[in-house]
Amino acid sequence: MRILAIRLGAMGDVIQCLPAVASLKQGIPRSHVTWVIETRWAPLLEQNPYVDRVVLLDRTSLSGLSRSWRELRAERYDIAVDFQGLLKSALVAAASRAERLFGYTRSVVREKIAAWFYSVTVDSSAVHRVDRYLDLAAAAGASRLLRCFPIPAGKPEGSLPSRPYVLASPGAGWAAKQWPLEYYSELGRRLGVECGCPLVLNGRAPSDVPHTHSHVSGLPGLIDATRRAAAIVGLDSGPMHLAAALGKSGVAIFGATDPAQNGPCGGNITVLRSPRAVTTYKRNAPDTPMREVHPDAVFQALQPALAEAGLPVSPSR
Repeated sequence: MRILAIRLGAMGDVIQCLPAVASLKQGIPRSHVTWVIETRWAPLLEQNPYVDRVVLLDRTSLSGLSRSWRELRAERYDIAVDFQGLLKSALVAAASRAERLFGYTRSVVREKIAAWFYSVTVDSSAVHRVDRYLDLAAAAGASRLLRCFPIPAGKPEGSLPSRPYVLASPGAGWAAKQWPLEYYSELGRRLGVECGCPLVLNGRAPSDVPHTHSHVSGLPGLIDATRRAAAIVGLDSGPMHLAAALGKSGVAIFGATDPAQNGPCGGNITVLRSPRAVTTYKRNAPDTPMREVHPDAVFQALQPALAEAGLPVSPSR
């Protein structure tokens, strides 16, 4: 059985799709799995024991698209499974010439036009993304569902403190999912003074946020820094899902988006969300709910993770 798995991006979605693709490989005897992914996210699939072949989708130029087209059509596929549910991913599935195309029904798929391309449509009542992906894998023939997240080792990049640190990645897809930078400064001050633990911000310049340490790296460096962190502070973004997949402890701050659907897996990361937050996925949603999660609340929620890492903790106020 030659299987084409399609999840082009982005970072968090690729990570949440890992168990479903592993289930296709493990749950369909003698299967060969090819994964189509955008080039920037390909490091997430390095050393993956459940993926036999990776096709990079390069949309930066006509020559890149042409190369991706040839790579995609170099093999024949029995089935293609579109986990993304967008027009662009459905077009990739159709271009593969697979005998059967699996995707979500119009009521589930993100862009309804995508469902027109599938020969088999699958409904799912699952709330969390991971469970929804697993439903599609089961419908495509996976007889055994796995909940594993094979993440590569990564590699050291950029500067990191020599002592244990808390890692945060302030960037997120849109403003309503971001925590104010001044809050990181206050959290970094308290962690340093009361716990002797630096707060490392991935991707920020040193002058941006006082009382924090800057770490600039690519994706392999972020993986390595996350593995080495004593705890993490995350948002509804890829780095938080990376930390959850690695079993790290810490805090995830949510605002407009729903933790039941997009929250961390595994139970090691505590979710903080304002009780007044209203779920919406509109990119112009206000950032008020994120501002209502104050640094003091995050600091206190981090204490169990810091204690688990053997760091001094601050008594509750």
